[in-house]
Amino acid sequence: MRRVRPGAAASRGGAASRTGGAASRTGGEERALTSVAAGDTYEGEEPADQPRLWHVTLSVSGGEAPLKEVRRALEQLAHDHPFLLTSRYANDHAEIRYWEEARDLHDAAAVALRLWGEHRQTAKLPPWEIVGLEVIDRETYHQRIAEGYGPLPATPVGVHPF
Repeated sequence: MRRVRPGAAASRGGAASRTGGAASRTGGEERALTSVAAGDTYEGEEPADQPRLWHVTLSVSGGEAPLKEVRRALEQLAHDHPFLLTSRYANDHAEIRYWEEARDLHDAAAVALRLWGEHRQTAKLPPWEIVGLEVIDRETYHQRIAEGYGPLPATPVGVHPF
């Protein structure tokens, strides 16, 4: 998955079809396949599958764990997953916020739902379960901030206690 910095522009996709209709071919005629480079579009067409930025908030909780171990595990997760913005933690729950680049919300959510489990062993994360997930697009995130509600910008970046 290709990543970009959070402030970079991302395209929104359109619903236009990239394949010509079957009506343009005569019986038995095969259509020649052509190569299209990544990011190329047909004239006047918006790319339908270009990645966009999604702000992800993942909440986990479970049995109590020593705060030092939770902090160390979240710092290791931030090292393993360098696009992590901030983590807040207590001895029985944590919240992780980051930007994910994905084609659509489904892909961003799928990656987020795998994050904790895939890094549980390598980062020695507590055996907590995911109890919350919010995935919003970049425009919605910035609209919420401008209107004075929603998740505050992730400052300071890093791993911090609640």
